[in-house]
Amino acid sequence: MAAVPAAPALSRFVAPAALSLAALLLLLLLAFLPPGPGRRRSAGRKMPPSPAGPQHAETLGVGKAIAVLTSGGDAQGMNAAVRAVVRVGMYTGAKVFFVCEGYQGLVDGGDHIKEATWESVSMMLQLGGTVIGSARCQDFRTREGRLRAARNLVKRGITNLCVIGGDGSLTGADTFRAEWGGLLAELLKTGGITAEEAQRSSHLNIVGMVGSIDNDFCGTDMTIGTDSALHRIIEIVDAITTTAQSHQRTFVLEVMGRHCGYLALITALACGADWVFIPESPPEDDWEEHLCRRLAETRDGGSRLNIIIVAEGAIDKHGKAITSDDIKTLVVKRLGYDTRVTILGHVQRGGTPSAFDRILASRMGVEAVMALLEGTPDTPACVVSLSGNQAVRLPLMECVQVTKDVTTAMNEGRFEDAVKLRGRSFQNNWNVYKLLAHIRPPATKSGYTVAVLNVGAPAAGMNAAVRATVRIGLIHGHRMLAVHDGFEGLAFGMVEEIGWNTVGSWTGLGGSKLGTKRTLPKKYFEEISANISKFGIHGLVIIGGFEAFTGGLELVEGRARFEELCIPLCIVPATVSNNVPGSDFSIGADTALNTITTTCDLIKQSAAGTKRRVFIIETMGGFCGYLATMAGLAAGADAAYIFEEPFSSRDLQANVDHLIEKMKTTVKRGLVLRNERCNENYTTDFIYNLYSEEGKGIFDCRKNILGHMQQGGSPTPFDRNFGTKMGAKAVAWITGKIKECSRHGRIFANTADSACLLGMRKRSLVFQPIAELRQQTDFEHRIPKEQWWLKLRPILKILAKYNIELDTSETAHLEHLTRKVLVPEATL
Repeated sequence: MAAVPAAPALSRFVAPAALSLAALLLLLLLAFLPPGPGRRRSAGRKMPPSPAGPQHAETLGVGKAIAVLTSGGDAQGMNAAVRAVVRVGMYTGAKVFFVCEGYQGLVDGGDHIKEATWESVSMMLQLGGTVIGSARCQDFRTREGRLRAARNLVKRGITNLCVIGGDGSLTGADTFRAEWGGLLAELLKTGGITAEEAQRSSHLNIVGMVGSIDNDFCGTDMTIGTDSALHRIIEIVDAITTTAQSHQRTFVLEVMGRHCGYLALITALACGADWVFIPESPPEDDWEEHLCRRLAETRDGGSRLNIIIVAEGAIDKHGKAITSDDIKTLVVKRLGYDTRVTILGHVQRGGTPSAFDRILASRMGVEAVMALLEGTPDTPACVVSLSGNQAVRLPLMECVQVTKDVTTAMNEGRFEDAVKLRGRSFQNNWNVYKLLAHIRPPATKSGYTVAVLNVGAPAAGMNAAVRATVRIGLIHGHRMLAVHDGFEGLAFGMVEEIGWNTVGSWTGLGGSKLGTKRTLPKKYFEEISANISKFGIHGLVIIGGFEAFTGGLELVEGRARFEELCIPLCIVPATVSNNVPGSDFSIGADTALNTITTTCDLIKQSAAGTKRRVFIIETMGGFCGYLATMAGLAAGADAAYIFEEPFSSRDLQANVDHLIEKMKTTVKRGLVLRNERCNENYTTDFIYNLYSEEGKGIFDCRKNILGHMQQGGSPTPFDRNFGTKMGAKAVAWITGKIKECSRHGRIFANTADSACLLGMRKRSLVFQPIAELRQQTDFEHRIPKEQWWLKLRPILKILAKYNIELDTSETAHLEHLTRKVLVPEATL
């Protein structure tokens, strides 16, 4: 996930606000909000204090101590969360302690609880698992064990505990907090602690972060580790696909997830599986016949393989387990296909965390520290969650209870309720999968023709979007046309009909199978109009970057002169730069971000051997600093130069001085990212030469320009899933618009809302008239005037140990969960 990719929305909750103190994340964000149109603010300039007077986050933790532990099953990204807790805790002036081996370390005490330093969490960001260890602990389940744990904390003056784990680990922490007063009284009575120690540690603050690859915890859009697990699964599925095609085999792949089918469902969408079994929605009683018929139809259509995904907790409607071996036996017996079973197992928990998980864990760690330090005896134990693009706090036990409701629904056979309780995003994913895998084009046609084209630079995930567009269009009964080479191809008649099987294997392919160019349509209006008429096109789905957006605007302007252009059109953002107005995310940005992050990991590893080396890395993005900023967060950069946050020679010198000080520590390496167009004078060569000169004798420099490798490679699970959902949603919208604009057999669409951009806005996919987005766009620099990710830059600076002053006068909210009435989801 990322880049910070879009995750499952919590439609089952509403969140009335309840007042709490300021959260560092929001405070950091508010202190560094991007300036309004027409003005820019120098990097690092302090905002004026509010009339109420600022609270200084740098001193919020003075005299306090925080302990951090990881418990239960490990998950990629846990180390990033630990790193953030340690560094932000130290930034606030607090002491931070590691608790090694989870709750067992808390019970055993001694060397299992040790003070952390800034350098002790260096190079943790890219490591999988948890370096401070995790263990299942029976001792902590007993009161005697919790007494020992309480004494170990009190003796060290620790009254703030951050727990990173699943629902069981977090429930244990809540029990510990509830018993805290009684535990202290008993320890005081038996002489285990003094009266002074008991008074100093009179209450315990608990904050949780959910680390689990299963994504089965209600209250957060995405748990730490889920996106990385999907990366591992898709890597294996892609590898298996090649051998399956060679031998015309059927593969049954079993993935983890316990009683949650999220991993299985997203995997099925991301690889175009023929069938998926998930516990939340068991198949009908005659599923064996349906499955065999579907596999046979796929082979008859020319496919050389079948992929079946099985969640480890898959069951039928009567609660009987459906195993991988059961499915293999069925396929071999009824169809005679050469069938293999692969159970992925713990490989899904291993490996390097994805960029999304690193950023997610870092943001949660920042919020967790502030929630602890602002806690009072009356503050309930909370869990830090992701809601859209915001880190929020939710009462821990409310989240646990709603999580249990899903299991209860499944146990009682209320499977439709179970799917809805998982959230709107889970439900939408399930609906899209069923459309693509279980429904075939109708015999009766709609009489409408929809064309799809790619515009701008190639981006990973474009092909997944085209595949979904074509197949959903065919399901609606439309004739689907593929336009090669963008607007130029539309002008020159490079248009052909495209069918169901043609796009079958496109989901995992990088680049653009249709071909894409940056050419804009204005100079070809006559030719484009003629071909729209010639091919009888009633609607356009344009998948691309900033050129797709500007090209759409030109087509709308051309409607006044050419009636043929008066057809509905939908823009789907797809660009590595993530610079399209109207959408927080673009297809392809997550893949590019992971490519940059992986490259930075390798470069940092090389510097670990040579010591005293600083790398200057140039990223793509045009004038948009999204890739540089988010890769800086994911890779642990010391600085990231971007156009949106102007910098001067004084800032460059301050960064050099910072690195000189860093070389005096045990961390003798540096990483600096530069957006390719952040400043026309301070080029990559200039910054490289400046760093080399100023650091002479202290560190040496190397530079890397990553170039077009950022546009290549197989799309990440996020980009595949995002592209699939965007394509499906675009066709559903354009189908409705065509019908709405149809009069006496003719299509005439000239209203503003007949030309829209489909974008991700916080937690929802929304259609926005492109004419209205014009005011939100800086056309000179090809970026939106407001960009949400700019609010994350202070986190990058704090984690890199910059001493920046922050305005902490704003307030954050503790949200509460209430269950929504279960209503039917709108169909695509």
